[in-house]
Amino acid sequence: MKTLKWLFPIVILGLLLHMPAMGQENAEEKVYNEVDQMPEYPGGIEKLKAFIIENVSYPEEAKKEGIQGKVFISFTVNKNGEVIDAEVARGVHTALDEEALRVVDLMPVWTPGKEDGKVVNVRFTIPVQFKLDSKEKE
Repeated sequence: MKTLKWLFPIVILGLLLHMPAMGQENAEEKVYNEVDQMPEYPGGIEKLKAFIIENVSYPEEAKKEGIQGKVFISFTVNKNGEVIDAEVARGVHTALDEEALRVVDLMPVWTPGKEDGKVVNVRFTIPVQFKLDSKEKE
């Protein structure tokens, strides 16, 4: 019976040593900022610009107040090419920030990024420009 009393704590200790530490990032789930091959929007940067232009609706509140600016949205393109974890990296106004986030959340699947030939999660930041023409400012 004495052997079992000593064996149990040793087994538990062994299990704990083989478990990843809480909060430790799994190497497979690491999110990179720069990789050998960055993620790509389907059709490239010009198609991305067109997508944003087609889908952004200038918030009426911001129009009335004459608010303009560039909202920077940061998001992760995961291994499957899905856009996840979008957030405002640098905002202008709540209405513009929310609209930019809404449009980013609508994005289709991207070609995922690669590091050392392996598909990985990559953090990406894009600007969404809100600019009123001279008629809308008045």
